Formats: sequence, C-alpha cells, structure tokens
Amino acid sequence: MTATSTRDVAATVRQVNQLVAAGADVVRIAVDSSQDAAALAEIRRRTTANLSVDLQENYRLAAEVAPHVDKIRYNPGHLYHHERDKSWQDKVRYLVEVARRHDCALRVGVNCGSVDPAQRARFDAGDVITPMLISAEEHCQLLDALGFTRYCVSLKDSDPARVVTVNERFAAARPDVPLHLGVTEAGLPPTGITKTRWAFEQLIGRGIGDTLRVSLTVPHDQKQQEIAAGRQILADIHAGRMLNAVSGALGGLNIISCPSCSRVENEAFVALAEQVQAMTRYASAYPITIAVMGCRVNGPGETDAADLGLWCGPHLVNLKRGSQSLGAWPYDQILARLKIELDQLIAARQQ
Repeated sequence: MTATSTRDVAATVRQVNQLVAAGADVVRIAVDSSQDAAALAEIRRRTTANLSVDLQENYRLAAEVAPHVDKIRYNPGHLYHHERDKSWQDKVRYLVEVARRHDCALRVGVNCGSVDPAQRARFDAGDVITPMLISAEEHCQLLDALGFTRYCVSLKDSDPARVVTVNERFAAARPDVPLHLGVTEAGLPPTGITKTRWAFEQLIGRGIGDTLRVSLTVPHDQKQQEIAAGRQILADIHAGRMLNAVSGALGGLNIISCPSCSRVENEAFVALAEQVQAMTRYASAYPITIAVMGCRVNGPGETDAADLGLWCGPHLVNLKRGSQSLGAWPYDQILARLKIELDQLIAARQQ
C-alpha cells in the first residue's frame, strides 16, 4: 500500500512503480475524497501497475475510482458511516453494480479494529473472531446471490494467532473463496516480520491463502521492505525453511503499530513508534500490549483493545488506557507520559 498522499500524483506514481519494481503484484492506494479520486485518474494514466483502491469510509466513491483501478476494497464495518438509513445490503448492491460496469474485482476487507457494529453487538466483547467470520460469510452470501464471483476476502487482526484461527475457520467454511492474508498493525521490523511470518507459515503451509500483504511500520520511502519481506517469507516456506515458533514465543511486551500509509495524519507517527519501541525495552518481559496507531480508521478500535494506546492525530497524540481516554499531548511530550502510565501498570501487576 502506498504511503504518499494520494493527491501528490508524482510522489504516488513514483512509489507505485518502486513497489512494482520490488516485486509487488498489486498496489493499493487509499482514496478518501473526490479530490483523491481525481488524483487517482491521473495516477492511472502514468502507470500500468495492477491497482487496487481502498474506499475508506465513503462507499459512494466507488463510482469515481472504478474506471481507474482493477480492484476495489471495502470494509463491511465502514458501510455504516454514510447514509445510515440505507441497509448495508443496498450499499453492497451498489458496489457490485459499479464493479460490473467497470470490470473491477472486489475485496471484502474485514478488520478486527473496525468490525461490523451490528455483528459485534451480538457477541461477548472478548469474542473478536466470530463477528469477523459472520460478517465475511454474510457478505459472501450476498455477493453469491447477486451472481458476482470476482471477489476475495481478507480477515485481518494484529494478533497472528487470531489471524491463523479466523482464516482457518473461514477457509473450512468457504474453501471456494480466495483469501488475502495479512497481519494488520504487525508493527516495526524485525518483530513485525516475525509475527507475519509465523501466521503465514501456519496458513500457507496448509494451503490457505491466495495473495498476501506484509504490513510494517517503516518510513514512507522504505515501503519496499514490505515486498522484500513477503517475497522472502514465501521463498522460505516453499523451500521448507520454517520458523517453527509457537505463538508464545512472541509473548512479553507486545507493541502493535499500523503500517505507514497515506491515511497516517502525521509522518512523525513512524518516528514515534520507533521511540516507543526503544523506550519500552525495559518492560520487555511483561505481557503488556501497547498500540501506536497513525490514523482515525483503525486507531480507535485497536487502541481500545490495548493496555495502553497512542492514537496519533495531526498535531497531538491521544493517550488511552484501554478504552479510557487520558488526554492528548504533543508528539515531543507523549513519551514521558506514556512511561508514567507503563510504570504504573507494571507496578499494579506486581502486587
């Protein structure tokens, strides 16, 4: 996925071509407005890459982007943000109509940080997997009923063990549906690569998965690291060079951070994630999860699920303890405040 501002056509085209040169078969671009869609049209004219687009929260943008891309990704949980009086089924029918008209494929992108609220409300708050599964399955059923078969599904979580479980269960129920694999918010390398590798080994080694993405928190000009990591993981699996780790080996302090992408509202987010990783090394033995999120799309959900969360805005970083907001601080002050909260959490758990 590109990390440049979509409206910066020259920079985005340059990154698209860099990713293709690094071995990417599909490049995803985020579109959040009509201005982004207009830029996408010019990006399409300047590259022959296989382009996918992420609709973000406004499904109606599909009509503006479809002429310029090969695939449209929508999130079932985001279909509720616009035209709330209209059913999600009607919105999917609209997406299918647009995709058919412009010969586009669809990806149903289910994400743990933004699960369909109607499904989430039906189950215990600790059950993340079942709402994801049911959401994916019901969307597949509607697409099938509409006679639309050019679609794939992704079920992503920041926990590699949950990624394995939810994809295994979906593959058992719908072996006919192509799966796009990924550990979302895997974090900084090398840990982010280890998490992703472990999940991919379990799934691809069992014949599950058709496309994949490695999601790493890296500077915008180093997005090729994701492609290199994915290609290496695939080569190692094919050659039988397996990590053979158990999920417990990834225990202790767990820092999840979203990949650098065009949704990030301040590029200082990447440097902050690196600083959090360095500052918290003293707490590496403690089973504590810290989420460092760079945008409004998955920031609220992922930080709610973490022990401590940093939800990064354009100018301030929101600090959270679970779902409780503790306030917002400038980027150059948030680390000290985070350390206070982390020390208090460690002390409480030692009692």
